[in-house]
Amino acid sequence: QLQLVESGGGLVQPGGSLRLSCAVSGFTLDDFAIGWFRQAPGKEREGVSCISNIDGSTYYADSVKGRFTISRDKVKNTVYLQMNSLKVGDTAVYYCAAEPPDYITTIQAMCDPKVLFASWGQGTQVTVSS
Repeated sequence: QLQLVESGGGLVQPGGSLRLSCAVSGFTLDDFAIGWFRQAPGKEREGVSCISNIDGSTYYADSVKGRFTISRDKVKNTVYLQMNSLKVGDTAVYYCAAEPPDYITTIQAMCDPKVLFASWGQGTQVTVSS
C-alpha cells in the first residue's frame, strides 16, 4: 500500500523559511515522480514543484522559482520542499503526490494541477502571516 505523509508545516512570518517533508512508504523514490501541490481557500490547486524519479530533474512553478527547492533522500525515502523568502501568498495546504498517469512523460507536465496523481498525502498547513 502506497502512503505519503507530509510534515513540517506551520506558522511563519513573511520572509521566513520552512522545510516540508514527504515521507513515502510502499514504494521507493525510483518508482514514481513526486509532486508538491498546494491549495488555498477559495483558490484552485496549484502545482508547486515536481521531481523526476528517473534523473532527479525538477520543475518549479513561476510563483516559487528561486525561493523553493525540491530534493530527495533515497535512503530515507523522503522528498523535501525547502521554502525560503515566504510570502503571504504562499499560505495554503501543501500536499505531496505520487503515481502520475503513465501518459505523462515530462516533469513539467506532471506539475500541471489538472494531472490526477493516484496517491496523495493528507496535507500540511503552511501559514505565512505577520
